[in-house]
Amino acid sequence: MNKLANQVAIVTGGACGIGRGIALELANAGAHIAIVDIDPDRAQLAAEEVHKIGRRSIAIQADVSTREGVARMLRTTVAEFDGLNILINNAGISRSGPFLDISDESWDLVLNTNLKSVFMGTQEAARHWVKMGQPGSVINISSVDDAMPYPNNPHYNASKAGVKILTQSNALALAEHHIRVNCIGPGICDSELIRPSMADPKWQQGLSIKIPWGRIGQPADIGKAAVFLASDDAEFITGITLYVDGGHMISAHEQIMKQFRPG
Repeated sequence: MNKLANQVAIVTGGACGIGRGIALELANAGAHIAIVDIDPDRAQLAAEEVHKIGRRSIAIQADVSTREGVARMLRTTVAEFDGLNILINNAGISRSGPFLDISDESWDLVLNTNLKSVFMGTQEAARHWVKMGQPGSVINISSVDDAMPYPNNPHYNASKAGVKILTQSNALALAEHHIRVNCIGPGICDSELIRPSMADPKWQQGLSIKIPWGRIGQPADIGKAAVFLASDDAEFITGITLYVDGGHMISAHEQIMKQFRPG
């Protein structure tokens, strides 16, 4: 229950969905939380939920696709809590559409929000930790799409694949400073990104094929994985991507292999 007692965590995109689930699980494990989101009202509501658990929490309105937003997020958190231990780079968006119709503006928006924010957030947090001579833990949120992309979402797929390789690169670069960098790849998880698809009966019928475990993921599932990776239990783990998907990826592989098996 207290794996993260009195540690301080930033959760970007923490106002709803997976980000909110991560924030609440970190709080349940003892951490104090800075909820960072572009929507200040929803961020405040999430911060109040953390308070109810008995942890300190603040809401920070910031656009993490900009350097100014990321720098202010870090300054505000360190000033409020007198330190930082954990950074969760979760903020992300999706703008699906046919490849031939995707605009430069859509591409830039998705890549800046999903990938550039991870680069900037990790860099700002690492600079702080190195300056203070302290260790730290960064957890990036990718997707099963980083390894099994879907059509009509190339910029989202590319951004998540970038998060995965950036995780590995930063883990190598920051290991000498005792800063661990890991990644979680959620499968189909109950969030605002997929709720439109959940209303499609055909999509619902395919769940048993997509997810052997028999249900979609919940934000708390991702949160529990984040608690583990942020804790001392994972002290010797860096540079990995942990897929939390109920068997989705291996099921997809099985479906592909069936097409090539004799008989």
